[in-house]
Amino acid sequence: MTNEELQKAVKILLAGGLVAFPTETVYGLGAVSTNDKAVASIYELKGRPSFNPLIAHVDGPEMAEKYVEVTPVARQLMDAFWPGPLTLVLKRKASCPVSYLASAGLDTLAVRMPNNPIALKLITGTGIPIVAPSANPSGRISPTTAEHVATSFGEKAPMILDGGPCSVGVESTVLLATDKTPVMLRYGGLSVDDIEALIGPIIRPEKDPDAPQSPGQMKSHYAPITPLRMNALEADPGEALLGFGPAPQAVLNLSEKEDLKEAAANLFSMMRQLDNGKYTGIAVMPIPMHGLGLAINDRLKRASYKK
Repeated sequence: MTNEELQKAVKILLAGGLVAFPTETVYGLGAVSTNDKAVASIYELKGRPSFNPLIAHVDGPEMAEKYVEVTPVARQLMDAFWPGPLTLVLKRKASCPVSYLASAGLDTLAVRMPNNPIALKLITGTGIPIVAPSANPSGRISPTTAEHVATSFGEKAPMILDGGPCSVGVESTVLLATDKTPVMLRYGGLSVDDIEALIGPIIRPEKDPDAPQSPGQMKSHYAPITPLRMNALEADPGEALLGFGPAPQAVLNLSEKEDLKEAAANLFSMMRQLDNGKYTGIAVMPIPMHGLGLAINDRLKRASYKK
């Protein structure tokens, strides 16, 4: 990778575009984390069936501290294993500007410092955390070379920064570290033995069938306090109508142009705006069941779930 290529990649990201880049685990499909539409573009290109939380890649603990609440155990883990294949899920700060789409509507954010010089230069160059899932269509084998990325996306491939083969080759280990005892959310490139040798036993939810192993698995995880119903053609008395397409009566509109990427970008922020105690319910107009509409409907279904 040349310096010119790096600068071009930074400009693409800051303009709202996507860039594939190497980490030590797999190649990532990156967007700046604070741009809702750029984040939506990741889901669109991957054909991702649901809005799972994305990892925000940072260039060090100092950048992470600007966006999340770093607990003592998280700091201990950062000092020992960053840069490296360890992702920590932490509480978002109230001032955190990262897109809620990247957090899948949750009040947490997954952060990681990759152990790859190209990735770190790219993050430092933008000055903003870069969110990135694996750079491949959803459901395909994760890419560990630039050629894998190019082949899997074909003509739709974004700019790719070639850093050679990934040294680890499997996704990062993910820990929920908001409390004193971390919870394992995903096994990956950092072993549990290494983690527990440092901080002692952690919680392994796979032993409890009722505990989700990653953010978003619980059916009601995305539910606002205000009741939400789907496929509404109009609002009942006291409800707020969340529109899609022409809807002058809507309080807010996901996309007047019926643009599914725009709707995805607005979804979580608009749900939060309407979940303000002023309405008896949130009525959401029908969303087409194709493309990003599948993921939008998936999240709306979870948000409307009641125990």
